[in-house]
Amino acid sequence: MTNDLSFSLQRTQSGRLVFTGADGQLHAGVVPVRAFPLAAPDEGISLVNAEGREVAWVEDLGALPAEARTLLQEELALRDFVPEITRLKGVSTFSTPSVWTVETDRGETSFVLKGEEDIRRLGRVGLLIAGSQGVQYSVRDMTALDRGSRRLLERFL
Repeated sequence: MTNDLSFSLQRTQSGRLVFTGADGQLHAGVVPVRAFPLAAPDEGISLVNAEGREVAWVEDLGALPAEARTLLQEELALRDFVPEITRLKGVSTFSTPSVWTVETDRGETSFVLKGEEDIRRLGRVGLLIAGSQGVQYSVRDMTALDRGSRRLLERFL
């Protein structure tokens, strides 16, 4: 395991990441894992080998050379699918379970909110909403939503 920046990272033709440590040891198929995916997404990233063992620790993604940073950002984007809700278009009922129709940064979608406990607060203005299919939706700032969206959301908070 390393805490410094003396390693290299490359992508194979098959799309897998290969980590080469300062000692020259190769690890094919490494996977980046965020320690704090919501609170500090660019800090504390573990590179885990195919056996599940950590081979490197990255304190700050921004401190990496551009090529390694880009590879890790691409890999993390594939791994961490959390659409951001930008607008609530409607809910089927104000009790649960209810079907929510929302606009996200990835397009319009609908999901089932099974219970009010599936809405978690993140700080003072953020939310994490768990849909019934296992997809997590984020609301970065409730106060930035339009008035209609805020009114619908307040019924569940």
